[in-house]
Amino acid sequence: MGNLTLPLERLTSVGTGNATMMVNEFIMLGFGDLKEFGPLLFLVFGVLYLATIFGNLLLVVLVSTQRRLQTPMYFLLANLACLEVCYTSNIIPRMLVDLLRENKVISMVGCIIQLYFFGALGSTECYLLAVMSYDRYLAVCWPLHYPTLMHGTLCAGLIIGSWASGFTVAAAFQAAMVSSLTFCGSNEIDHFFCDLNPLKKLSCSDPHLVNLVCMNLTSLVTLAPFGLTLASYLRILSTVLRIPSVTGRQKAFTTCSSHLVVVTLFYGTLILVYAVPLAGQVPALNKTFSLLYTVVTPMCNPLIYSLKNKDVKEVLRKLRN
Repeated sequence: MGNLTLPLERLTSVGTGNATMMVNEFIMLGFGDLKEFGPLLFLVFGVLYLATIFGNLLLVVLVSTQRRLQTPMYFLLANLACLEVCYTSNIIPRMLVDLLRENKVISMVGCIIQLYFFGALGSTECYLLAVMSYDRYLAVCWPLHYPTLMHGTLCAGLIIGSWASGFTVAAAFQAAMVSSLTFCGSNEIDHFFCDLNPLKKLSCSDPHLVNLVCMNLTSLVTLAPFGLTLASYLRILSTVLRIPSVTGRQKAFTTCSSHLVVVTLFYGTLILVYAVPLAGQVPALNKTFSLLYTVVTPMCNPLIYSLKNKDVKEVLRKLRN
């Protein structure tokens, strides 16, 4: 691998008499330790990717064409499904190609672009999940006023705001900060996509400022939406527990159970990857956990909403008949 690295780097003279190897291309190591299983992994991840695309696009089509599903909750769900398609398509297709080729090279520009869209779409998902939790809070805690409170204009504004905030705040600053780093020496990224931590490990610049800025931005786009989501469900739980009948409590909780499962999967995998110290220190563990939120979670979301939502099941049943 060392012999392959040198031709992919550009040599730039720095100072007097010394040459520093300045990197402007990277090699994605991916699942290099499982190289002999490349075709099998390609088949498995390819099937999962197609299932993810099909399931999420099906939800988008159903919400767009079925009047029964044209409510704020389902418009939010359609946006989440569309986001999952973009999220996985930013990472999985290239990963699939790399599984079958020897020359796993990505330019620095291509790497920064992938990092930007990864951060932008991940941030947007945090905001969308928070908006969906607020929608469920209004539906459970203010059922009689729900049509007035969550009207079409507000729903559209919240959706547009989620996408705009995700693409213009943290992700743009993070990509700009990484672009300012100098990369020299090794150009091998021990991951299957351009994530922030593996890139920082390759930098020969002082990462203190980048770490500080990225940590604050990450807190802004994750902790604030998570706090709103948590507050919404605490209010929902308080309201549900005050309902006298068991049937009433079950009906109220059913309206938000699917979203609660999706929120748990999303934030649970993020915590495993970015908050568990061992995951960041062991590349194999980091890759395994990363597969959860890049492959497994986006595929499970449409299944969760389809299996646990009576409106979606009823529409699918009518279409089959």
